[in-house]
Amino acid sequence: MTSLGLPLLFAMIQFERFTLSNGLRVLVHPDPSTPMAVVNVLYNVGARDEDPQHTGFAHLFEHLMFGGSLQIPDYDEPLQMAGGENNAYTTNDLTNYYIQLPADNLETAFWLESDRMLSLAFSEKSLATQRKVVCEEFKEHYLNKPYGDTWHKMRELAYQVHPYRWMTIGKELSHIEKATLQQVKSFFFKHYTPCNAILVVAGAVDTTRVKSLAEKWFGDIPSGTVYNRSLATEPKQTAARHLTIEASVPLDMLCKTWHMGARQDASYHATDLLTDILGGGASSRLYHTLVKEQQLFSSIDCYHFASSDPGLLAIEGKLVKGVSIEKAEQALTGQLQKVMDDLIGENEVQKVKNKTESMIAFEDMSVMSRAASLAYYELLGDAAEMNSELGKYEAVTAAAIREQARTIFREENSNTLYYMASS
Repeated sequence: MTSLGLPLLFAMIQFERFTLSNGLRVLVHPDPSTPMAVVNVLYNVGARDEDPQHTGFAHLFEHLMFGGSLQIPDYDEPLQMAGGENNAYTTNDLTNYYIQLPADNLETAFWLESDRMLSLAFSEKSLATQRKVVCEEFKEHYLNKPYGDTWHKMRELAYQVHPYRWMTIGKELSHIEKATLQQVKSFFFKHYTPCNAILVVAGAVDTTRVKSLAEKWFGDIPSGTVYNRSLATEPKQTAARHLTIEASVPLDMLCKTWHMGARQDASYHATDLLTDILGGGASSRLYHTLVKEQQLFSSIDCYHFASSDPGLLAIEGKLVKGVSIEKAEQALTGQLQKVMDDLIGENEVQKVKNKTESMIAFEDMSVMSRAASLAYYELLGDAAEMNSELGKYEAVTAAAIREQARTIFREENSNTLYYMASS
């Protein structure tokens, strides 16, 4: 049994690490229980690294990277022939690409990933195609969808100088519409280089073979220049901010955010458990009290973004028709005051710790998730930290959770958006 009282569902994640002469960090995680292999390439670039006048480029590259390279005009075809599948995602902090395929065809993945790192195919045609795709995505999900612009508005309200003030999709549609081939090339050669990447190979693999393949396919790629961030530091918020917007949406919505610590801050794990206590599902405090009992909200969530730089804790909920937004906000404030005033009971703390342990164990069951996690923790500083994460949650006390509630939920630290349904 673990110290949380649950069966031990996972083992320590074993891996080996080496670095190529061009700076590419390589992690190898053998797992003989599967016939599959995962090749995960994480680039240390996200939306926060964009020029404020040319945003959305990191996400645009998520699309461009599948548009083919000089030697491989169709990325998907050879991968499908090798029995593989692939995908990618971009955040404000990073960009991650991953392939899963039978381990016998591992070299196909090295071939594909190394060729697009070395020689991505840039053409006006490819840019025009992917620019159109991204612009349509922007319109469909953020301009034409009900509540779609909520986080565009909230980020601009909450951040004054830090590049978290725009979303991954971009600050404005025009930034993608007007992106030039030269701007795109410059962004690529600045960020998508061996010294700015982490390669994780997991599954039915061994380190000797991975070393050989890494040297063969990535070893000759020019290192690139190490990218050193120098981002504007968001000043401490000293006064509450408010914004009211009106649009053709079904229900009024209340969205509030507060500034919180960065992912590597000592306060992170207590804050993470706090969000679960408040909004982690149907048994959480906010749902139980404000949705089920008082019937003020039809839905409500509390979450955060685990941002590499200091981020936001958010609470958003759609109101029951006819309920005034002022009454709903007052009730929410009352619930937040309770977690600031009173220690949370040990049983309630234990419940969210158990839930967290179950989530970690479930994620670790997939070799693809393990590969992505190793890359992420290596980006944070050391992949070995993946194995100590649960212990950090175990160490959180009720007093530490209350301390974070008091630190975060200060009125002067708050940003409030009233999203009102037009009559």
